[in-house]
Amino acid sequence: MRSFWGFFILILLGLGIASVIVFHSFSSEEQLVEDDEQQGINDQIIIKFSHVVAENTPKGLAAQRFARLVEEYTEHRVKVEVYPNQSLYSDGEEIKALQRNEVQLIAPATSKITELSHKWQLLDLPFIFPNAAALKEALTGEVGVELLKALEEQQIKGLSFWSNNFKQITSNSPIRHPSDLSGKSFRIMSSKVLEEQFEHFGATTSITGFNDTFKNLEKNRQDSQENTITNINSKKLYQVQKYMTISDHGYLGYAVMVNKPFWDDLPGDIQTDIQKAMDETSNWLWLKSEEMNKQQMQEIKAKSNIKIYTLSESEKREWMEEMTVVYEQFEPSIGKDLMDRMQKIRQKYIR
Repeated sequence: MRSFWGFFILILLGLGIASVIVFHSFSSEEQLVEDDEQQGINDQIIIKFSHVVAENTPKGLAAQRFARLVEEYTEHRVKVEVYPNQSLYSDGEEIKALQRNEVQLIAPATSKITELSHKWQLLDLPFIFPNAAALKEALTGEVGVELLKALEEQQIKGLSFWSNNFKQITSNSPIRHPSDLSGKSFRIMSSKVLEEQFEHFGATTSITGFNDTFKNLEKNRQDSQENTITNINSKKLYQVQKYMTISDHGYLGYAVMVNKPFWDDLPGDIQTDIQKAMDETSNWLWLKSEEMNKQQMQEIKAKSNIKIYTLSESEKREWMEEMTVVYEQFEPSIGKDLMDRMQKIRQKYIR
């Protein structure tokens, strides 16, 4: 009898312990789910940001800075994943990938956007920006607003302009006058304006991806190209070119663009925080890109044998007078009103 009650008590004790364990596990699970909801662990928004240049370029550094600011301002509700050096898409693929929402954010060179809107041909016109002050006034004012607005027809929202600075010319023979362009074979980005600005003076052009430029110059498929100092430096183009002309003839910058349906679905406070991070990054980059181009010019001089020639003021006026002949050809597609507004800004800064 005593053994029966002992066994019975052991059974009751086991049932009690099991009940406590089950209750504790259930309570812990409920608490974990509640904590997850409170912290938004499963609700973090991921933005894939694809670009095609190196991380140590103005655009590459700006992308990293922007990603950090977004995480900070949204308190980690949004994470921007940056994919540099065309690790996701090439510069010929990224716009279509954005429209398909395979990536949410890109920052292509403005020349690439002329395929989406002819208004953007304005930014490729040679010497349309006489200096950095004219450039900033245009892109941060009404001209920039109109250009970004034009993207919405393509289900793209333009967030900002990122500056890289002005373009210079490299070649395998000296170029000091527009007539020296004759017979040259230029690597260009996809743009009717860039094509015309060289072919008008007897050069031939071919469209080549940025990351293929070094190889094509090395193999003499082209003998000349135009680019900013930071891009010339980052891709070591000075190793396969003998001469550089400091001309400041054209602008190279980027438009930061987001898939519009994706953007429209974001909560309003998230949009505000992302735009704040974008505006801060853009303002920082105006100064940083100029600083980097100056610094990397010194690096190129120190580590290469490329011969560098800077156009004199009289030579630059010669280039401006001759190259602006293409303006009339592109005014109908850009739009007279937009051209007139840009010309007013331009005239303010021409010396």
